Amino acid sequence: MARHASVREVREDELEAVLALWREAYGTVGATDSPGDVRQAANGSTSVLLVAEEEGRIVGTVIGGFDGWRGNIYRLAVHPDYQRQGIARRLVSDVEARLADMGAKRITALVERDHPWATGFWKAAGYGLDAGMARYVRNL
Repeated sequence: MARHASVREVREDELEAVLALWREAYGTVGATDSPGDVRQAANGSTSVLLVAEEEGRIVGTVIGGFDGWRGNIYRLAVHPDYQRQGIARRLVSDVEARLADMGAKRITALVERDHPWATGFWKAAGYGLDAGMARYVRNL
């Protein structure tokens, strides 16, 4: 059944719902999974947090940021009951447009390697694995 979720920017009162969705969608909890960190992504001048909403329920999210050099996509998630309905593609399309408006000419998507459903989605969406780059991380 095709879903008709609307995509829009997150509201302040939805931050906890976003965190809950991330836990339900893929269970990975990171150092930045707090209402304050989500608020910062949602309210940044060079970032946007979009949600997909259906019948008053947040069923998908994506974060886009532009660092002045390239666009970056994080936290694409769709609730398991709403997957494979085109919601993720809609979120990606909308965040790509927002990043292009900010000046991005290239976009990088941060994807967990051990989630084959995620890597498969990004390949199908036209993103290629950059085998020449490695990601180094340090939590502060």
